[in-house]
Amino acid sequence: MSAPVQFDTLATADGHRLGRITLDAPKSLNALSLEMIDAIQAQIGVWAEDAEIVALWLEGAGDKAFCAGGDVVALYRAIAEGHTGRDPETADGAVARYFTHEYRLDHALHTYPKPIVAWGDGIVMGGGMGLLAGASHRVVTPRSMLAMPEITIGLYPDVGASWFLNRMPGASGTFLGLTGARLNASDALFVGLADRLIAAERRDAVIDDLLNANWSRPRPAIERVLRTHAEASRELAPPAEVAPRQQAIAALTDADSDEDLIAAIIAASDSDDAWIARAARSLAAGSPLSARLILRQLARCRRVSLAEALRSELDLSLACATHGDIAEGVRALLIDKDHAPAWRHTHDAVPAADLEACLAPAWPRQSHPLRELHDHVAD
Repeated sequence: MSAPVQFDTLATADGHRLGRITLDAPKSLNALSLEMIDAIQAQIGVWAEDAEIVALWLEGAGDKAFCAGGDVVALYRAIAEGHTGRDPETADGAVARYFTHEYRLDHALHTYPKPIVAWGDGIVMGGGMGLLAGASHRVVTPRSMLAMPEITIGLYPDVGASWFLNRMPGASGTFLGLTGARLNASDALFVGLADRLIAAERRDAVIDDLLNANWSRPRPAIERVLRTHAEASRELAPPAEVAPRQQAIAALTDADSDEDLIAAIIAASDSDDAWIARAARSLAAGSPLSARLILRQLARCRRVSLAEALRSELDLSLACATHGDIAEGVRALLIDKDHAPAWRHTHDAVPAADLEACLAPAWPRQSHPLRELHDHVAD
């Protein structure tokens, strides 16, 4: 059975081609399966060596989502079956294999030698954020909704979020990572998760203009087209949520300890500010272990490269599968759908030993599954 992802090429007027990737699982909001990940990795490898291909276009099928995340139901089944071994090449290492392949793809997008335009229309969450963040030209539309809500399933923001959350203005990355707060298109531009806001109805016109562009210099060609359509879409930008709340976010995250920081945000659950209150309630209902791991992970990745952050994430993701709350979180949200996860801890009592067990390296550096990753972004 072929993976639910489509590949085709579009001819440009000057004799080149655009490679198009379409995530084609609209019923699951284009959730990213291992088969999709592997198919994309293989195809972009071929296109990287094809001189006719000057750029890639990445989008999701349907009008609801670019990609609503990874296939966590399959991940839940692998955990339930005990496939949490450290060798991603064996059947026992199914969990490690999924995360290894996903993070390798994310890194490949970030460092791809040709421009990638990601059309981030609709829902963009979790694994979809990894795809969007990796593109050189990230487009959102007025109906885009972005989030990293991993705390609700007992995980933490991964797919490179340990790296890109740390690069957001002020304390917004910490707040968004802890609460999974939703971002609109204006917020995505402000925090650096998107480059252009373009009306969804302009998609076909954007592609047509790209096909008629002068591809002697690919990146400027893309910039000219996107700039034109972004300028025509400027009045459609939704009211920003994050930028006006920078001072409030800074105050909520200004604490002497991780425990105090988490408690301060949770205490805002009854805030008069509906956006803040909703985010605070999400943290309060989320995994206490994940909340503490999110802060520790962001702290230890504050000054590392993307490659190093992804290696660290692979260690932590496997630990969350073996020692953490992810199986219970997915069960409550997506399997039994009772929305009543039985977390292992409470927010005021997460043992240091449990934190350290999750934060310990899973592999020595020399045998790490992602040891080959090196950061190099094409000019």
